[in-house]
Amino acid sequence: MNAAAPALPTLPRALLARVVVVLGLSQIVTWGSLYYAIAVLAGPMADDLGLPRSLVFGAFSAALVVSGLASPHVGRAIDRHGGRRVLAAGTLTGAAALAVVAFAQGPATLFAGWLLAGVALAATTYDAAFPALSQLAGPAYRKALTALTLFGGLASTAFWPLAWAIEQHAGWRTAWGVFAAILLCVVLPLFWFGLPDPARQPDGKADDERPAATATPTPRVHGAAFAWLATAFTLGAFVFSAIGAHGVGALAASGLLPETAILAASLIGPMQVAGRVLEFAFARHVSPLRVGTLAFAFTLAGMLMLWTADLSPWLAFGFAVCYGAANGVMTIVRGTVPAELFGRAAYGDTMGRLARPAFIAKAAAPLAIALLVADGDGYGAMALLLAGIMALALGAYLAAVGRPAIPART
Repeated sequence: MNAAAPALPTLPRALLARVVVVLGLSQIVTWGSLYYAIAVLAGPMADDLGLPRSLVFGAFSAALVVSGLASPHVGRAIDRHGGRRVLAAGTLTGAAALAVVAFAQGPATLFAGWLLAGVALAATTYDAAFPALSQLAGPAYRKALTALTLFGGLASTAFWPLAWAIEQHAGWRTAWGVFAAILLCVVLPLFWFGLPDPARQPDGKADDERPAATATPTPRVHGAAFAWLATAFTLGAFVFSAIGAHGVGALAASGLLPETAILAASLIGPMQVAGRVLEFAFARHVSPLRVGTLAFAFTLAGMLMLWTADLSPWLAFGFAVCYGAANGVMTIVRGTVPAELFGRAAYGDTMGRLARPAFIAKAAAPLAIALLVADGDGYGAMALLLAGIMALALGAYLAAVGRPAIPART
């Protein structure tokens, strides 16, 4: 089922480990600063600027839409120029974006900063890091990718308390300024000096001693398998984003005691890490396609448990376990299944095109569900709706993995 792909370099184990650590540390910072910190800083920003919180989060949602629109272009740039250069450029863009946000005086500068941050999200987070890693990891790609996601799972754990602490002592503007400085002074050097140039193979030959990587255009994957997989990932992104924004509210509205709802919700983060650890431990025994099926199925089971959580507190904990583990593994699935189905000859382009509708769905979900739940009486309908969407996503995924990929002519 794999598309034909050129032979990829295999870095020495120690060098590949360094690459994983560099990309992993960068994912903590880029996700933490460009994605998670807004949850802590939006309130102080809105109060200080005299804006509704909905407008602040609207600017962030606009960033997610821009990220989706930019992702295919970023992917093609990685295929053409290598991950090192694109990730470095994205980091510069992110630092500039957060500097603009730090100096925002009203809606215009706020939106300008977050629109620029959307480009940085596309060029620095997983959808850029995975193709960059693919260019360097060779046949060790799956294991290296799973190890990389273990770092990324720490982003909210690190940056929520960091954002809160800085805001409490120095204000939200200082917090964004500190994050911009970390991107510029820590992440940029990590990318530039810590990542090998994929144009230089481990044999030590220089760029001009080998054929250019772009001399022969790489076929772009299309066909039913790609369309079904894009549908599955887009529907899944809607569900995960909706739960990220409204999951705690849904648990609280299910009739559970407040402390029980919070305890159940607190399991989601650790279960994400646990799911990734299990994937790392058993990767050699289970194919990426089977792992994907399990991730979609566990998410569906979690949504059904959330829908019936009022029947027993154990269903709430079951939801947290199933959803958390599936959410953690789904990040790996997004990186490994496209490579398994379509090969890695045009992996950056493939990942970027898959990311575009998923980012837009991720941006739309919190507002769409907020309209559905209205005054808090619609959480049961939300859980049932998300279960239905996840069932469609599972069906689309099964259709994708059962069909051959068709490369387009170039």
